[in-house]
Amino acid sequence: MSFRIQPADRLRTLPEQFFAALVGRANARIAQGRDVINLGQGNPDLPTPPHIVETLQKAAANPAYHKYPPFRGFPFLKEAVAKRYEEDYGVKLDPATEVAVLFGGKTGLVEISQCLLNPGDVCLVPDPGYPDYWSGVALAEAEMAFMPLTAANRFLPDYGLLDAETLRRAKLMFLNYPNNPTAATATPEFYEETVAFARKHGIVVASDFAYGAIGFDGKRPVSFLETPGAKEVGVEFYTASKTYNMAGWRVGFALGNAAVVEMLNLIQDHYYCSLFGGIQEAAAEALTGTQQPVKELVATYERRRDALYAALDRIGWRAEKPAGSFFCWLPVPEGYTSVSFANLLLEEADVVVAPGSGFGSSGEGYVRLGLLAPEERLQEAVARIGRLGLFTR
Repeated sequence: MSFRIQPADRLRTLPEQFFAALVGRANARIAQGRDVINLGQGNPDLPTPPHIVETLQKAAANPAYHKYPPFRGFPFLKEAVAKRYEEDYGVKLDPATEVAVLFGGKTGLVEISQCLLNPGDVCLVPDPGYPDYWSGVALAEAEMAFMPLTAANRFLPDYGLLDAETLRRAKLMFLNYPNNPTAATATPEFYEETVAFARKHGIVVASDFAYGAIGFDGKRPVSFLETPGAKEVGVEFYTASKTYNMAGWRVGFALGNAAVVEMLNLIQDHYYCSLFGGIQEAAAEALTGTQQPVKELVATYERRRDALYAALDRIGWRAEKPAGSFFCWLPVPEGYTSVSFANLLLEEADVVVAPGSGFGSSGEGYVRLGLLAPEERLQEAVARIGRLGLFTR
């Protein structure tokens, strides 16, 4: 009789890793020698600013960082992110009690479900939304109730659509603006409504602010924590990945409600021993040093957006320009699903896009493109799509 290893039930409940499958299909085409333009991922394509890299290079030689770091991160890094929030959003945070250091924002977004949800509890999840929200809920053995994001409601959830039984069981809610995948942004009025809604129903808000630095047309995205009462009902997740092109460095934060921050710190005490100290020093430099590279990065994404949409207009593919993030949310042509259209673009144009249905059922009818290639490559991708003759000029 052969020895057989059985995985725990929780592994069987995990959703398929959507992005891993997407990368695999793109890489298979590249391995065939095809010139693939991959606009399907959310991986920043530009390097980390040199002054941040130089800080790490020097810090790596510091013997103090060769030992285990403090379990909950160095105080200087927490103070740095608190300083950035006060300067950018006018939000005051206590570094000691209202900041948790994370191994990237994704880690905290998965952990918070395990901190707050018991089996049978409900988590309110945007649809479409970032699939890793689902992963944390699955690991907590809780249930999801989806909040449809529609163009008619500016891709904001309508809390009036949630029934009383769902609200009775709901303990946690994810929001994400600027939004992945729809690129929508939130208003102060929406966040005021959200705080009142969360307080009334006893629901903790988890605001995913990964793209918080990326707003276009001279408008800075609104932080949930700017809203009066926000810290009473929730936390915000922030990351160095997008703001400073530090995706591979894995530096993130949970900010706000002290009780939730303590829960996240507690669970991480059992998982990790914080980030390498040299990375923490470099992240603090990113947050407190010159912010000119951030301004230049946002300007780059805005130029790319404008170049892409000018090309889309030339082939007759009509869509509203994004107000934030580095994504574009585009409707598929008549006669296609999001998956069949994405497959067509890969097979016939060597262009990778993410099918909207991979982000939830309400994402059907759309594909997501990333502004994560030079302008000429974005224009070339659209030109290839235009040659398929699917749109009317």
